[in-house]
Amino acid sequence: MTKQPPALPEPQRGHLQSRRGFLAASTVAAGTIVSGRALADSLADVPAREPGEDLSGLSERSPFVHISRIPEAGPGQRNVDPGDAINSKAPLDKLVGSITPADLHYERSHAGVPMLDPAQHRLLIHGMTEKQLVLTMDDIRAMPSMSRTVFIECTGNGWENWHKADETLTVQNTHGLISTNEWTGVPLSFLLDLVGVDRDALWMLAEGGDGAAVARSVPLTDEVIDEAMLAYGQNGEPLRPAHGFPLRLVLPGFEGNMNIKWLRRLKFGDRPFMTRWETDRYTQLRPDGKAEQFHLHQDVNSVITSPSGMMSIRPGYNRITGLAWSGHGKVTRVEVSTDGGASWHDAQLNGPVLAKAQTRFQMDWAWNGNPSRIVSRSTDDKGNVQPDRKSFLERVGATALFHYNAQQTWRIGADGSVRNALD
Repeated sequence: MTKQPPALPEPQRGHLQSRRGFLAASTVAAGTIVSGRALADSLADVPAREPGEDLSGLSERSPFVHISRIPEAGPGQRNVDPGDAINSKAPLDKLVGSITPADLHYERSHAGVPMLDPAQHRLLIHGMTEKQLVLTMDDIRAMPSMSRTVFIECTGNGWENWHKADETLTVQNTHGLISTNEWTGVPLSFLLDLVGVDRDALWMLAEGGDGAAVARSVPLTDEVIDEAMLAYGQNGEPLRPAHGFPLRLVLPGFEGNMNIKWLRRLKFGDRPFMTRWETDRYTQLRPDGKAEQFHLHQDVNSVITSPSGMMSIRPGYNRITGLAWSGHGKVTRVEVSTDGGASWHDAQLNGPVLAKAQTRFQMDWAWNGNPSRIVSRSTDDKGNVQPDRKSFLERVGATALFHYNAQQTWRIGADGSVRNALD
């Protein structure tokens, strides 16, 4: 009979321990497990060396890696034909680190993806300015540039859990409308100086070149002037068409629809331009029946990506990991609870921790096999704390649709199954 390795020791502090304490307590057991496996192996069990493939123009993913986005037609409308989809969600449960590959960055389009020739594309800048300009992409790429790693998040991220909890949802379903990339382009401040924007111009209209003519009014706050850019680069390469090629506006921390793709026009004025996208589409119905406009920032948020919906775990050591972010600044703390919010413990933040970018967190956990509920909450450097679902709904109401940032709970059954839960 094969001798079974000893079980991992019970934690000394409830369910949680620091990484150093956890590893120190389980050194003997872990060593025995590794030794047992090593004794069972020999060189005969190691795969033989194989000749490599020829070099190519592109490096493809391994055929053993299965990773893709999920097309969606609206809340709860999954597994649809791509022609009917309005967005496509990033596979957060299969990503590592904090940067999203460009081809897996979530997508939200209102009229499909236009294929624009950069040689023909133009950017018009006009309105309350000393001079009006029409710029080519060559003009723009010749200007001083900057790079910054920030997230972009759809305002509808999380809408799957607003009214009910489908237990079959994965974290890709619940939170896949967010991605973090390194964006490269021209600082907005350079263009403001170039055209001489009137000091009384308090707003900027940004308009896209897609068939829906998406356009949003952007307040010219110090934050916007200091941080916004006109991006033509994404993770070290030109923008992908789905993400705005050849040019998009990037507004760090602002709701995704304001980061206008396929940018073709900037107009400056002394008041918001009241486009249909801010008077009809992207407004938030409040409990008092009034609609809120210009929410602007994406709020502090976090989600455990592993273990998460439709995964399974075994008793003993498990590593909890996830992502946290805030459109108001930098994440300074992430806490994790393994008892449904009754007690909280600090998770480790993986560096670099950047403002308005997703931050990976992790924590060791010894699961004793009893039914559990795991949940995370994040805090940013402005003092904003991610709310629990009950307090979130009391403040926002149940009739809204956008800016859902309530804590995400995953329910773990005695059989190790992980399922979506609202509390």
